[in-house]
Amino acid sequence: MFTIYALASAAPDASTGSGMAAFLNFMPLILIFVVFYFLLIRPQQQQMKKHRAKVAAVKKGDQVVTGGGLVGKVVRVDDVYVDVELGQGIKVKAVKATLSDVVDPLTAKPAND
Repeated sequence: MFTIYALASAAPDASTGSGMAAFLNFMPLILIFVVFYFLLIRPQQQQMKKHRAKVAAVKKGDQVVTGGGLVGKVVRVDDVYVDVELGQGIKVKAVKATLSDVVDPLTAKPAND
């Protein structure tokens, strides 16, 4: 019975080295997570933030591209919906969140007519 107490008192001394080794075993995993965060997650979050700001700033007269690929001019803006004129007399109602892009008229390339 005395040997059990002796072994129990010696155990913490032996485990201090293995605790550091366990931490060092997790270091590559932590490093991979940090690299993934800065290379994949953070840039995507910034891109989504810019997209949300661009969609929130849509106003009447802007040219937009919908999620389905339709290009048109915004006729009316609501809190949730926008009315987009696709052609003369052709209007559709779209959810604001499904707009994929707001086309800047200064940077838009002319069509090959």
